Amino acid sequence: MACIFCDILDGKLDAHVVYEDKDHIAFLDKYPIDEGHTLVIPKKHYERITDMDSDDVGKIFSLIPKIAKAILLGAGADAFSLAQNNGKAAKQIIPHVHVHIIPRYNNKGTEWTKRQIPSSDELSKLAQKIKNAI
Repeated sequence: MACIFCDILDGKLDAHVVYEDKDHIAFLDKYPIDEGHTLVIPKKHYERITDMDSDDVGKIFSLIPKIAKAILLGAGADAFSLAQNNGKAAKQIIPHVHVHIIPRYNNKGTEWTKRQIPSSDELSKLAQKIKNAI
């Protein structure tokens, strides 16, 4: 099965990267729930978190505070939500483990189903602000 996230890792698709190390990459969601919505993924392909060993699960989640703090600063968010879905019944759209960091804004509320479609230029500017905050 083709994997969009693996295509990003292979350079076949573009992404607005905010963080990268040897085992992980974090980039802005192309269809964000709110401005600054970021996905953190392992570079190694796993479909579900239950396919990973506990050390790898710990490594990906240990990055969340650092990246979330940068999103709060870079996007000017007031708070954030985390989500991690496993399997179609859980609404996992891309079959590659990923953690959603969803910024929240006091003046907007917390709708989970709303999606935006920002321009590539908007995403590039925001990604740079978040990178600078890391």
